[in-house]
Amino acid sequence: MARKTSGDLYNLKPSSIMVYGAVWCPDCKRAKKFFGEQRVQYNNVDIDEDAKSVAFVEKINDGKRVIPTIIFPDGGILVEPSNAQLAQKLGLKTSARHSYYDTIVIGGGPAGLTSALYLAREGLDVLVIEKAGLGGQAGITQTLDNFPGFDEGISGGEFAERLGRQARKFGVEILQAQEVNAIDHDGQYHFAETGSDAHYHSKAILLATGARYRRMNIPGEDELIGVNVHFCATCDGAFYKGRKILVVGGGNSGFEEGLFLTKFASQVDILVHSPEPKASKILREKVAEKSNMRVILNHAIRELRGKNKLEAVILKDLSTGEEKEAHYDGVFVFIGVMPNNDLLEEKAELDERGFVKAPHMMTSIPGVFVAGDVRSGSTKQAASAAGEGASAALAIREYLKSLGE
Repeated sequence: MARKTSGDLYNLKPSSIMVYGAVWCPDCKRAKKFFGEQRVQYNNVDIDEDAKSVAFVEKINDGKRVIPTIIFPDGGILVEPSNAQLAQKLGLKTSARHSYYDTIVIGGGPAGLTSALYLAREGLDVLVIEKAGLGGQAGITQTLDNFPGFDEGISGGEFAERLGRQARKFGVEILQAQEVNAIDHDGQYHFAETGSDAHYHSKAILLATGARYRRMNIPGEDELIGVNVHFCATCDGAFYKGRKILVVGGGNSGFEEGLFLTKFASQVDILVHSPEPKASKILREKVAEKSNMRVILNHAIRELRGKNKLEAVILKDLSTGEEKEAHYDGVFVFIGVMPNNDLLEEKAELDERGFVKAPHMMTSIPGVFVAGDVRSGSTKQAASAAGEGASAALAIREYLKSLGE
């Protein structure tokens, strides 16, 4: 997401989407989160920092100061829109053509889309339901340079676009901006219920719901998420041009995202909880070569202070116990993942960390399969997720054959 540009600031037909809001506004956060999830570019205008924008918003809304007010390049205006209204405006497909499919895939990342296109190539009707943008976490990665076949690397956004286009080429139907609230079975059929109260039935369901970033669970974090605490460098890094950023996490993700953030920030510090980082040698070397990057070892964040914006970060030196106050404009957190297993909790067998057990892709529930990051034992890599998607498709095909399909 880019920062505001003066030429578009008070234009009723801007060159890109303009979101007029404020950091304290929950509907503004929701709308910006929706755009971020769908990887839609927009410009943000904080009316608390720009007096003229207040008058502009009031003029649009007949004297009322209502936010978010969102202006689109075609001149369309949405005021306090729901996610469904935003999806409709963006032209996202949110309802399916049919109520029954041979297989329903929940999740549009590498595992889900690979499985879907494999099944569709064999003539099966496949529905993919994705609540966010296609590509999963791979789709918001700056560059995939270790995915087989892309010797010069490929941006996450382009990779996701290609994967979605390939799936649709084989007849896969894809719903976006739709969250599955529950799955269950009715006799021989499984069904998925979406947030729009639609029910879709099938003989097999694949969950490729991935994993989400783990939070720090410290005082001040919840209040500042989406304000100055972030979990996606590609979504929010552009807001920190010339600013100072703290990245939390000493693994590959922390170092990769930290390197990406140097495109915008003047200084990027990486906070590592342990005496030594877990990131690969090549990433450590890349960070060491950057004059505007610093690695802080054996430290932890104890608290984030600030009401409507980050004012201070309280750090603790784990070797001495000393606490000190540091100042950053933003904090990006990459400390591991948790499985998106909500649909199978207390239904299927899980491991001790909550990942779904499915050694042969099928869970302990006949006809319900999992693949990718949500599966216990998966390697949390885009290439292996795609491979698991293919394996899941083969397992689903054999399962449907056993039912006489």
